[in-house]
Amino acid sequence: MLSPGGEGDDFHPFPKKRAPVGQASSETADDKIVMETTLHQQLKEKFREPGSEIEVKVGRYRIDVVNGQRLVEIQRSGLAAIRDKIQILLKDFEVDVVKPLIVRKRLIKFDKEGGKIVDQRWSPRRGSILDLFDELLYFTRVFPHPNLRLIAPLIEIEEHRYPGHGKRRRRRKGDFEVKDRFLSKMHGVETFQTAADLHRLMPADLPTPFDSAHLATGLGIDRWIAQRIAYVLRHTGSAKLVGKKGNTNLFKLVRQVSGRRRSKKKTVAASRKRAAARKNSVA
Repeated sequence: MLSPGGEGDDFHPFPKKRAPVGQASSETADDKIVMETTLHQQLKEKFREPGSEIEVKVGRYRIDVVNGQRLVEIQRSGLAAIRDKIQILLKDFEVDVVKPLIVRKRLIKFDKEGGKIVDQRWSPRRGSILDLFDELLYFTRVFPHPNLRLIAPLIEIEEHRYPGHGKRRRRRKGDFEVKDRFLSKMHGVETFQTAADLHRLMPADLPTPFDSAHLATGLGIDRWIAQRIAYVLRHTGSAKLVGKKGNTNLFKLVRQVSGRRRSKKKTVAASRKRAAARKNSVA
């Protein structure tokens, strides 16, 4: 975590030897589930259109859903993990990245894998749409892009867990493994396509110019979180640096944001045809 205080020129979203927000607490330490969860499957069904395909090979990548000529990637873990993949796909295709944000989580604890339920409770951690900025810290090289839509469903989930250490080298009392996750409720969906779309998450009375203290007060968040938001606004082109007051950066929202030039699109069918041709030539 970043420490509170002013955001000088040395502010950076990747502090050395520190985990990103969302990986520091025990509630989110198990978010790196490798196998597909029921939650992932449910989200694919939510965001697929009638007649669309799922788990489609496009070039060297496997895509969750193909809605016509638009590719849909469901990303439960961090956006940084698919940053390079999405950058490559955007050169030729229109892409929807669905980043679910957990606003509430029901914890269902079992005495062992396949055993009986011994406890149920709500996680004390609450999420919000502002958690999207944590993800965008590692995605500003990709978003915004004319071929990209970032979709953020606000969801409530149920998580099934049981005692265990998994592949952890360091074992601690209270360690657990996640068996599965399930979608319980969807509270709404926010879609972002341009840098200016981020403005609607800002306080209505945000002054010009503003600093991270104004963001913290207006959004009701800690200063260090506001610093991260300011970083994302600046590096997506949603805001620009207009000066300093002491060591504190001053920003102004950019109302007219020019996007990257739209790439010439390829069709999914053409991509498959080229892949088949390459395969036949090797054979």
